[in-house]
Amino acid sequence: MAKVSFLNSYRSKNKGVITFRYKVSGTKAQLDAYKTAQGTYYRVSDATGDPLWFTTKFIGNQGSLIITEKGKVIPDMSAYEQAESLSKQFGGDFGAEIAKASAQAILAGMGMGSAQPTPAPTAVPKAQPESTEEIDE
Repeated sequence: MAKVSFLNSYRSKNKGVITFRYKVSGTKAQLDAYKTAQGTYYRVSDATGDPLWFTTKFIGNQGSLIITEKGKVIPDMSAYEQAESLSKQFGGDFGAEIAKASAQAILAGMGMGSAQPTPAPTAVPKAQPESTEEIDE
């Protein structure tokens, strides 16, 4: 899988659609496969010669690309899909906590947040009445 790093975004002049531009990196074989899959849509940076990938959906500061069996280049969204599945499987408060922890991990992996999850609230034990018995030491 080729890797992508966010470079910048811009709005198209005609329709005002936001487009996100990513630099593509990887092994020679990965970059060759990417170039082949992109075909006439293959673009490189005028300044650096690095391969570029464009999308109208932001996938984070870093990500990976997949080339489908039909030769289409798509972002690897499996982490999002796994988090969504787990959250739905468990539902309720636990599902919400899974969703929150997964989102934090995904954002950290994309270079967009802390890898440290927000600590879960801890239960405070009820105060126990003090014993009136004496302890032999």
